This record gives sequence, structure tokens and C-alpha cells, in this order.
Amino acid sequence: MLTTVVGSYPALPEEPSSLSQKLSSFFGIYDRYKPAIESAVRDQIEAGIDIISDGQVRDGMVEIFAKAIPGMTVEGNTPKIVGKIKPSPVSISAEDLKYAVKVSESISKEYGSNQGKKIKDGVKGVKGIITGPSTLVFSSILEGFYKSKDSAVIDLAHALKKEAEFLEKAGAVYIQIDEPFLSTGLPDVKTAKEAVEIITKDLEVPTAMHVCGDVRDVFKELLTFPVDIIDCEFAGIPGNIHVLEEAAKKGLIKDKKIGFGCIDTKKKEVEDPKNVSELIKQGLEAVGKDNIIIDPDCGMKMLPKEAAFSKLKAMTEAVGWLS
Repeated sequence: MLTTVVGSYPALPEEPSSLSQKLSSFFGIYDRYKPAIESAVRDQIEAGIDIISDGQVRDGMVEIFAKAIPGMTVEGNTPKIVGKIKPSPVSISAEDLKYAVKVSESISKEYGSNQGKKIKDGVKGVKGIITGPSTLVFSSILEGFYKSKDSAVIDLAHALKKEAEFLEKAGAVYIQIDEPFLSTGLPDVKTAKEAVEIITKDLEVPTAMHVCGDVRDVFKELLTFPVDIIDCEFAGIPGNIHVLEEAAKKGLIKDKKIGFGCIDTKKKEVEDPKNVSELIKQGLEAVGKDNIIIDPDCGMKMLPKEAAFSKLKAMTEAVGWLS
């Protein structure tokens, strides 16, 4: 079974310590986030994760896009949409992904030359992650330009399409769109689906959509979105298992893979691998080994680093027992 992470990892930026780093800082070229990316990559690979992330070490999932996309801004801690949304002329996170790819390949050659391959056992690499347009809009205050959130969602989708292309070119093994707000019932599902289609259309790499929270009311609709993988929480929200089982019995999953969150990222306590394996077995019984990707419920940024690493190890140990 393939393993991945949802995205964020608790690796902290580092101030310059060596002479070369201090000189780089003096000339304004030291990037204190690069050591954090390297730490996240090394931990994920050491834990045995197949498809890793760059750790998402810069800003929050909303703020990093709101600060960079024309028409959006962050005032204080509040993301706002203040004008016509347009694509960023430069990538928001492609350089971090490139660095993660470079670090991962220096650790293991298995992480190279896998772009464009089908997501199956044995494939390793770094995925690109984008915060979805519906989540960005519903996390922001609209000021002035847009009369409806739906219009902002569609314009954001076109802007994020450009970012997806940047990430694909940078070497992403697949592209993940994070849409946690879809579980709240607030965004219009039809508009959200149209927006995701704008982003994923014509991409050559596989695509995924992560929706955390209680998805029992929207899961069937999520399965109709134009992505290859639907990723949800099944550890912290056990009720999601029942809707997965029901959808599988009715043949609704079809050609989708399920990202199966089996580690509760809201708790610091590290899971017993035996308990994790029992939960994974439920997912396997529902969708089968070939249609499941194992990962934590959500991002791990809020956890202590030691706990995050131990949770990943518990997860990969459980997968090892079942493989």
C-alpha cells in the first residue's frame, strides 16, 4: 500500500548559525525556511513515507496564497479579497517543492523520475499542494469588488490553475487540492466542482482533493469531483467510515482512489500500530488494496515534532504488517 502525508509538518525555520549562513543573511540571500524543508523531508523519508510533501513550512494554508495572489491580501491576521483576482506572475510554492525534490533525491534515488507515473505501490516522490478556491474564499472577507462568493471562487480557480502548472513543471508527482470547507456545507458544491475542474483540466500528473471534517453529508458528491484521489479523515471522525462503506457497496467509488486518514492529528498521543492496522483493515475491506492510499487525517503542523514523527512511524509500521 502506498503511504503519503496530507501536507504540513512541524519543522521550524532556523536562524543562521554557521559563518556561511551568516554571510548569506548579511547579503539578504539566506532562506531560514530551507533547513525546515530539509528537516521535514528527512523525517518523512526516515518514517517510510512514499509520497512526501515539502512540509508546508511557510505561513498558514490560506495566508501563503492570500499574500501572493493579486486581488487578495492579509491585514493583521485576516485574509481579504479586495480586488479582481488574477494569477500570480510567479509561483507561490514551486521553489520549495523543487528544493524538497532535490533533498529527497539526495537521500534516495527512488524519489526521482517518477513524475507522471500512475499512483500505485512503489511510486515515490514529492506532491504539490494547493489550498482550494472555495476554502480560500470562505476563509476571507470580501471587500468591494465581488458581489458573490461564487464569482470569486471561479476567478481563484483560474489563478490557482497557473500555480498547479508551476508545481507540475517543478516535478510534483501529483497535485493535491485542499478543500476543508467542503465538509461545512457552506460553499456551493456545483461551483466548487467547476472550480476544481478548472484547476485539474489538462494536467498530466494525477490529482487529489483533501477534505477534512465530517463528510457524511457530502461524500457522495465529493466522489463526482474531477480528481483521481479523494482524501478524508477516518481516525478522528469514525463516522466517515460508514459513508465510505456505503458508497463502496453501491459502486459509487468507481475509478477513484481513497486517501485513508488513519492517524488522529488532533491528539498528541501516539497511536498503537495494532490499532492503526485494525482501522486500515476497515478501509481495505471497503475499497480494496489497489484503491487505497494511507495517510494521517490532516496536516501535522500543530503537533510536537517528536509526536508527528512517531505517528508517521506507527502508520508505516501498521502498513508494513498488512502489505
